[in-house]
Amino acid sequence: MTILIWAAAAFCIFTTAIHLASTLAAIIRCRAPAAHLPARHPAPGVSLVRPICGIENHVEETLASAFALDYPRYEIVLCVASAQDPVVPLARRLIAAHPGVPARLLVGNEKISDNPKLNNIYKGWREAAHEWIVLADSNVLMPSDYIQRLLAAWRPATGLVCSPPVGGRPDGFWAELECAFLNTYQARFQYAVDTLGFGFAQGKSMLWNRNVLERAGGIRALGSQLAEDAAATKVVRSAGLEVRLVDAPFEQPLGHRSAAEVWRRQVRWARLRRTSFKACFMPEVVSGAVWPIAAAALVAVQSDLPLLTVPAVAALWYGSEAVLAWAAGWHLTARSPLAWALRDLLLPVVWLNGLFGTGFVWRGNQMRVAESRSAV
Repeated sequence: MTILIWAAAAFCIFTTAIHLASTLAAIIRCRAPAAHLPARHPAPGVSLVRPICGIENHVEETLASAFALDYPRYEIVLCVASAQDPVVPLARRLIAAHPGVPARLLVGNEKISDNPKLNNIYKGWREAAHEWIVLADSNVLMPSDYIQRLLAAWRPATGLVCSPPVGGRPDGFWAELECAFLNTYQARFQYAVDTLGFGFAQGKSMLWNRNVLERAGGIRALGSQLAEDAAATKVVRSAGLEVRLVDAPFEQPLGHRSAAEVWRRQVRWARLRRTSFKACFMPEVVSGAVWPIAAAALVAVQSDLPLLTVPAVAALWYGSEAVLAWAAGWHLTARSPLAWALRDLLLPVVWLNGLFGTGFVWRGNQMRVAESRSAV
């Protein structure tokens, strides 16, 4: 029993230290910019390629944000698979309302992979006019210096710059739960590992230099994995280059979410992580505050430590998350700790579903993951 108590205490201290260190890294990296970032001179031309599909929450606002960028040389290439998609009239209306911004809508679908998003944007990549290309999801809200901030993160050894999504403007508790997953959990860890030099891609906003991807076989190379961001990470690392994150990630306004939507999305991402980066996925089973709090409870019951140790550990975990959300300007309300606690209770269940499940539905497409022979 003494060995068990010491092991539980060591586990609690170790995981709490990692949590606090990752929170500090994210606080440093994710503070809102103090000022608008001006474009460099001369400004390189940039193509924004955005796949669109269906009417999403806040989609008019997020698509319109691309037409209001304070950047002198860019174009917008909107890609839709079908002319009958309900988002097409909105896309045409935005293009007509901004004649001063070079923009066009490309319609059609070319199957180059099992990834519907990649099949949709293939035509946009092929017809992009500039060497610098941003692949940006339709639900990303772009600040006016969006392009400058992406370009500012590029270094000589960089192969890709991206930004994880940060959930904002949730409508209802389940959307707040999605914020809990996206912000102080997933974004926190992603910025922590990026700070250590192990950055990985996330497909919401990806800045490419065309030559980097063309040397790897072109955009078809992103079809080597079911998730294009996992394939992008492997392509960049295989070239001896780094994936870097933009400082202060960009917002994804959420609107209303149902419990089922949040659950399906988290399980889908878990299954994709398992197949693409299994060695990184496996330790996720002990992530979150549930296990260190349980370890603290065991130590307190079996030793002379006061039972107040347990709420003290919980306050340390969730208090630091609150500090991160406040410092970064992310969504934070009195209900946030409840959402964080529910998230942590769900994490082991999500992990189990990610470990053993294979199928999921994405935008109406039935898909199935398969073990990657190169998963690391």
